[in-house]
Amino acid sequence: MKRILVLIAVALVAVGSVIAEEAVLIDFTQLTVDSDGQNSATFMDYATSAGGSYTDDQKAAMKTSLAITNWDVVFTASSRRAENVSISRVEEAPSRQYGTVMGVRIHFPLESWNSTADIRPPFEIPYTVDGKFEDGKGVVRNVGILKEVQVEVYGLNFPHALYSLLIDENGVEREFFMGYLRFDGWGKLTWVNPAYVTDVRNRELRLYPLYPASTPFVKFGGFRIKRDANNLGGDFITYFKDVQIIYDKAVLDTEQDIDNESVWSIITDREAARQKSEFERFGEHQVLEYLETQKQATESFTPAEAPVN
Repeated sequence: MKRILVLIAVALVAVGSVIAEEAVLIDFTQLTVDSDGQNSATFMDYATSAGGSYTDDQKAAMKTSLAITNWDVVFTASSRRAENVSISRVEEAPSRQYGTVMGVRIHFPLESWNSTADIRPPFEIPYTVDGKFEDGKGVVRNVGILKEVQVEVYGLNFPHALYSLLIDENGVEREFFMGYLRFDGWGKLTWVNPAYVTDVRNRELRLYPLYPASTPFVKFGGFRIKRDANNLGGDFITYFKDVQIIYDKAVLDTEQDIDNESVWSIITDREAARQKSEFERFGEHQVLEYLETQKQATESFTPAEAPVN
């Protein structure tokens, strides 16, 4: 009888609380530049989207990756001045504690108005069937409810606000306020979901078909820095090590008598079509960017010599 009561108590505890999962969404120490100027683990060749009107040399240049130096600083329209854009950039930075991390320099306008700048990857990180961008490279699958998001970031006593940008499986991007960077050295800023309900007995419980529903996921969309009009503009410097999330699984890992996917291949076909669509959008953007670089003027006039009196 006592054994039965113990088993019932254990079952009630298990039902009454949720055990969340923890994962690294993106780890910038994994995105270092290789000898060929790219990051081999996240290398993407978009020449297949370029069409047949380009030479082999041109197609050979149509490649990129999530290497730290490929990330961009993108200003809102009001702050997008030539001076700000030209000197704002993302670089590899050596850390004695972590190795190579992401370093960011943003030159905000000097005028007293609110300014916003995003640190964005060179392309929207795709969800792939083969899991190429998982394990700290920008994608975590099977994500249900987000409980917490945490960023390890290096502060230099700037009063600016930091946001993390996450994209779900429906393509919806959300910003998560992490906190202010008014501290010195490495620190962990955390967003905690105020609507997260720990006790499942207080949740709205539903049953969903187990198959062929696709597994939800989140992708890393970048960082957002906001400078208040009351704070000084000019150069802002910070460094990022990683982004981690704590979440409930969307689908439990269970053993079933029949492997549905091996019979019907519905999820595989659906995700392959999604992957193809994402790659095509990515390729079109990269081709346009490549063409723009080809049109840029590289010449300059030689400064005229001062006349001799």
